[in-house]
Amino acid sequence: MKKRNFVHINSFNMKTYSCEEIKNKINKAGSKREPFYFVTDFSLKTNLFIPENELDSSPVQFGFNTIPKKIDSIPNISIHPVEKNKYTEGFNFVISEINKGNSFLLNFTQPSKIDIPLSLFEIYEYTEARYKLLYEDKFVVFSPEPFIKIIDGKIYTYPMKGTMNAQISGAKEILMNSEKESAEHATIVDLLRNDMSFHAKNVKVNRFKYLELIKTKKNDIWQMSSEISGDLHEDYHNNLGNIIMDMLPAGSITGAPKNKTLNIIKKAEMYDRGYYSGVAGYYDGKNLDTFVLIRFIEKTDQGYIYKSGGGITHMSQLDEEYKELVDKIYVPFY
Repeated sequence: MKKRNFVHINSFNMKTYSCEEIKNKINKAGSKREPFYFVTDFSLKTNLFIPENELDSSPVQFGFNTIPKKIDSIPNISIHPVEKNKYTEGFNFVISEINKGNSFLLNFTQPSKIDIPLSLFEIYEYTEARYKLLYEDKFVVFSPEPFIKIIDGKIYTYPMKGTMNAQISGAKEILMNSEKESAEHATIVDLLRNDMSFHAKNVKVNRFKYLELIKTKKNDIWQMSSEISGDLHEDYHNNLGNIIMDMLPAGSITGAPKNKTLNIIKKAEMYDRGYYSGVAGYYDGKNLDTFVLIRFIEKTDQGYIYKSGGGITHMSQLDEEYKELVDKIYVPFY
């Protein structure tokens, strides 16, 4: 796939599109093999569609496997996690809904305040990640998680679910053998396999429960992933928008069953995720590469907000889940 190290989107009077509108625009561009970039928010209400031939210099940028600038000294980062009492209230509500059978797995997130003496642009420039996105002076993303890829008519997805601090003795084995993490991961794999089956045939899990090491200056993290693939129909370019939007919101940042779980998320989280946990990507006229908008810092009137969370099941323990939310608050400086 053709990649650019840095891509600038002209944000002057940038229009946003509804779910149905962006689906149609992607279908049309795909049918004409016209390259484009896109960004969706979690609610799928304020989506961006940018034809490649309209790109020019502006504050919004994409990075795919870019080499970051090396920072001379790591700045001090102060983390002020969401208050434990507030987190507990939402957590208990989620557990009660799970116990009622309304959800098997729910990705519960919360915003935390952080202090860091850098601009969003500087954070974007100095961080190391598989995928990066800077949207004006609004938010920055340094995501390790691909969503779907389309390569030569085959579709792939790589759900990430299950993490552990790599500094813990035996962390790799503990994570792989954890009943709770394994059940959580298997649920998401099954959900995404089902989502993919609406548009692909011969859907199968190629790799199940493999670990990737995410390096950070704070703590290295083991991340559990799987790879699922399927064969698309020959006319998939004409239906590219349907393929993308029908699989959103991404299963790894919602839960199962998806529709019921989304309703619970709105009541439990009590804040607007915005573009956090949406999806962005690039289509080069043939292939597609997309990623989940996690590891996310947003600039607000009250300062920087870092949005993070994790999957909750009936086996979840409050203290462990709260710790996971805090452990995921990091900035991977190069």
